[in-house]
Amino acid sequence: MTNAPLFAGMGGHQTPRKTRTDEWLTPPAVMNALGEFDLDPCSPIERPWPTARQHFTIRDNGLILPWWGRVWLNPPYLASVIARWLGRMAEHNRGIALIFARTETAAFHRFVWRRASALLFLRGRLDFLTVEGRPASSTSANAGAPSVLCAYGEADAEVLAFCGLQGQFVPLRISRSVVVVGLEQTWLEAVAEWMRTRRGAVELAEIYRAFANHRKAAANQNYRAKIRQVLQQGAGRRVARGRWSAP
Repeated sequence: MTNAPLFAGMGGHQTPRKTRTDEWLTPPAVMNALGEFDLDPCSPIERPWPTARQHFTIRDNGLILPWWGRVWLNPPYLASVIARWLGRMAEHNRGIALIFARTETAAFHRFVWRRASALLFLRGRLDFLTVEGRPASSTSANAGAPSVLCAYGEADAEVLAFCGLQGQFVPLRISRSVVVVGLEQTWLEAVAEWMRTRRGAVELAEIYRAFANHRKAAANQNYRAKIRQVLQQGAGRRVARGRWSAP
């Protein structure tokens, strides 16, 4: 995961408290790393940027509406309702959910351990944003526990495996070929795969940060030079000095 602030793409979860709704927005670095989604069935009412092509808010009740395509789900974290959202996601079986890594709960056992294709336990705790897109100033809007990304379907499991976010990837129900590709992937393939998840051109420094904790970088102290080499070999397309886009 890049440590630099990014300002595009986020998702939210809503926590009803009496007559008020608190909306926490997903850090944009997470959204940027995962690519585009077709539907966000649990989107904040007010959002500074789109999280998917189509959004359902609390006014629509995304639990009862049809789901389609690749889904981004950052559901309400209340124990009384999260199981319903995760159950719907497991049935849809295409997309990625962001929840707290409370692995001991009944909902996690039933709809994550038993139904998800892969997990990415994110390093550290996420700092959520306000609906205006600014960092939350109150600790009540920061993650109260570690977070985990849950992939449903093999395609999204592969996205988690190569998204570049810092954390521990745990395959659950994916084919052996995906695991083998991950282990045998070359530098050129790894960088090209990451570049294809970007939206527009990125700074070379951002590419360095994305691979700083990659398993390949751990075995190569000169990984920055290697990244520059494979970019020039076709992993990216240079658009300006120090800026690259997908090939």
